[in-house]
Parts: sequence; C-alpha cells; structure tokens
Amino acid sequence: MKISTHSAGSQSARSVVMQLLLACGAIGPLLNTVVILVLGATRPGYNPWRIPDSNLELGVGGWMQISNYIVTGALLLAFAIGLRLRLCTGRGSTWGPILLGIYGLTFIGAGIFVTDPVLGYPPGASSALTVHGILHDLCGQLQFISLSAACFVLARRDAADLARRSWTWYTVATGLLVAASDVFFFLTGALNGPAGLIERIGIIGSCSWIALLAVHLMSRPVPRVSVE
Repeated sequence: MKISTHSAGSQSARSVVMQLLLACGAIGPLLNTVVILVLGATRPGYNPWRIPDSNLELGVGGWMQISNYIVTGALLLAFAIGLRLRLCTGRGSTWGPILLGIYGLTFIGAGIFVTDPVLGYPPGASSALTVHGILHDLCGQLQFISLSAACFVLARRDAADLARRSWTWYTVATGLLVAASDVFFFLTGALNGPAGLIERIGIIGSCSWIALLAVHLMSRPVPRVSVE
C-alpha cells in the first residue's frame, strides 16, 4: 500500500492534534491539585484537614475554585477525546474514554452548581440544602464512580499485555483507592473526622494516575493508519 503526500500530511496533523489533546490530561489534573492545595492552605478560616475542597467555592475568592473546576473539566474532556483517538480499537477503547469524559463533565457540573456550606465553612453560613447544592453533591459522587470504573476498564485492556503488568496493577490500585476514599470520606465526615484529608488523598491519587497515563500515551509511538 502507498500513502500519498496528502495522506501523510493528514496523518501528521492528526498526530499533532492527538498529542495536544493528550497533553490536556497532564495539565488538567496538575492544575486541579495545585489549586486545591494552595487555596486550602491560604484561605482564612478554612481547615483542609476537615473541610472538602468543594467549600473553596464559597466565601471570598470562591470564584477561583469555581474556575478551577470548569477549566479542569474542559481539559479532562479534551483528554478523553484524545484517548479515544489514541486507543482506536480493542478492549476498553470505547468505554474508557466515555467514563473519563463523564469524569470531566462532573468537574464542570461541580463548578456550575455551587456546593452548600458544610462543617462550619464559611463561618456563620447556613447549612440548609439547596437544589444547586444537591446537584453539586451528585456530580461529586458521579466523579468518584466514573473514575473508578474507568480505571477498571482500562486495567482490563492492559492486562492482556504482559509488558504492562506493573501499570495494570497501578491502575487497579488507583481504582480501589478512589472508591475507598469516597466511602471513608462520608464516614469521617459523619464522625467529624479528617474528611478533607481523606478526600484529598483520593483526588491526588486519581489526578496522578491520569497525568501519568497522559504522559505515557504521549511518549508511545502513534499507530499509523494505512491509506491506499
């Protein structure tokens, strides 16, 4: 088979677009992690040990966390598209990107539907439930579920490759970590424990996995499509 100059140019353009989309998977998680850690450490009256990162949407400077959610979500959506282009075919090539796309959408939803005050932050604010607060919580719950599912789907794909056994176990461990952090987040919150810390462990673990996945895919040769 021969590949025309036009086809070679299309392949090159497709490869560049794919790499840019995959790069979003490294940028988005890093952005989210840095923002929640910096804001959590510098916001007056905010205790990152106990209070969820969502509460950073409230009070003075809340727009920064709202923007963080929306921008991170958009970058993760772009990564999901790049992942679909990169995987092309095979086990997990459809549902892996779909689940990560849902994961990205939950960030955008969390930014649009601002959380309700909980655990005494902001100080003096009413903790009454609102529609947008309930929708925010639903987005947060779907966030943990979609990412855990994506980990298990992509681990199943990688399990067929013996050379990627260590990565497969890392992916499974990440899925279990995310699921466990979700459960313990609710338990510790109900017991007035370190809910913020538990949540951040899950967030940082998941963000690290996505960023490393993006970097790993960017470093591998892009399969060429033969065109007559």
